[in-house]
Amino acid sequence: MPEDSRYGVVELRQYTLHPGQRDTLIELFDRELVEPQEAVGMHVIGQFRDLDDPDRFVWLRGFADMDSRLKGLTGFYGGPVWAAHRNAANATMIDSDDVLLLRPDSPFLPPQTPRPPVDSVLTPQSRVAITVCPLPAPDDGDFAQFFREAIVPALDACGGSPVAALRTEHSRNTFPKLPVREGENVFVWISTFDSASDYAEYAERLQKSDLPVQLRDRLADAPQELRLQPTSRSRLR
Repeated sequence: MPEDSRYGVVELRQYTLHPGQRDTLIELFDRELVEPQEAVGMHVIGQFRDLDDPDRFVWLRGFADMDSRLKGLTGFYGGPVWAAHRNAANATMIDSDDVLLLRPDSPFLPPQTPRPPVDSVLTPQSRVAITVCPLPAPDDGDFAQFFREAIVPALDACGGSPVAALRTEHSRNTFPKLPVREGENVFVWISTFDSASDYAEYAERLQKSDLPVQLRDRLADAPQELRLQPTSRSRLR
């Protein structure tokens, strides 16, 4: 995908791993599995440690559209790189099916930060927060409008301005070898922070704001807040 292209489809992937295996998977992923995916037209937006679950690996993958997704997934998972490394990768995993298929609610461009080289070992001190809001029904635009008019100003005031907003992509999963969560209606936003202390200050301000109360009446369940640390090669950081 050209660097100035917008993502049309995004996967939010959450993997449950065997105890103690997260760093093993991250080392393999960052060393062997990033560039080969991008070589077939997919884009590894960011990969993260879940700071609230030591056995959870979270990553975001982008595509130009659903046709590009099918082509890219077919090329990568049917190709020699995955064949060489799938056993080692799969050995770290208990479950890899917690996947939300999303589309941007507003233009979502690749991160401006260049990807660190393969031999990079410096773990960023930044934080990424991904908020997943379960909706009671497919959004007809009301929640997206509420997001723009009420949520964004509240996030700005708390120091967590969103860098992306996404909603469920309801297209059929045309690559069933990789399942996605079916029947979901969600709205997702992503915020980035320079440090753990910046995130902590944001979270404290957010809890003191009236946004949690405003959200409660509009959601099917409590939002999921992913508190993430980028890996050494994550572009989103």
